Amino acid sequence: MTGERKIGIFDSGVGGLSVLRQLTGLLPEHSIIYLADQAHVPYGPRTLEEVQAFSFEITRWLLMQHCGEIIVACNTASAAALHKLRKAYPNIPFVGMEPAVKPAAEQTHTGVVGVIATPATFQGELYASVVERFASGVTVLEDTCPGLVEQIEAGNLEGDETRRILEKALFPMLEKGIDTIVMGCTHFPFVIPLIQQITGPNVRVIDPAPAVARQAVRVLPETLQQPQGDRSIRLYSTGETTGLENLARTSIKETFSVHTIRWNADNHLPLS
Repeated sequence: MTGERKIGIFDSGVGGLSVLRQLTGLLPEHSIIYLADQAHVPYGPRTLEEVQAFSFEITRWLLMQHCGEIIVACNTASAAALHKLRKAYPNIPFVGMEPAVKPAAEQTHTGVVGVIATPATFQGELYASVVERFASGVTVLEDTCPGLVEQIEAGNLEGDETRRILEKALFPMLEKGIDTIVMGCTHFPFVIPLIQQITGPNVRVIDPAPAVARQAVRVLPETLQQPQGDRSIRLYSTGETTGLENLARTSIKETFSVHTIRWNADNHLPLS
């Protein structure tokens, strides 16, 4: 493909903004397209086959928008589709999310770490492989935090229900001695301040977004090494746009307008 000038990022919803805000700091002059598939959020309870289908269609759409690199800023989509996407499009660099179990296992002093993620992430081969390779001798406690993605999508980052969900997940982990907790979903970094209130200062919180953004910079293709033309960041949603627009403004400190695109009856996105 010629004329590639943009970086593409996609997630089931607002979570991938945690990666976008890191990337804009590293590449302040590059053009980026972000797609939130809010028509299908959350991905976590869906089957891997469904998430694969969504991921391939979104990738097709991003490629038609002249994206020369794609960041799968969603742990569930990475677990379900990243390997297949790389195989299907060998000339496009794909950067995905990998649960940060390795640094957690390396940094823990108590030997007990927590991971909060969606059910599909925990069920995926990628997560199992990471735990097997890097967490030998470490106790890994897991929780899916049901309802947390929906609270974050709605912009409820500090409310009573969000706190209740997190306390239900974290209190049992704290009782068992965790000193490190991994954000296994790109939505969850937006509630790190609340997590830190609950866990206290002695629990380290690991957000993989900075490492993912650095990897995206490392594997930039030659066509994207230098920014071309005027920088633009375009946000798209397949669903309701208010939450995405508000969180983008508060987290990235810029004002964005969110464009709406719709899946058709055959689960295809418009290519124009």
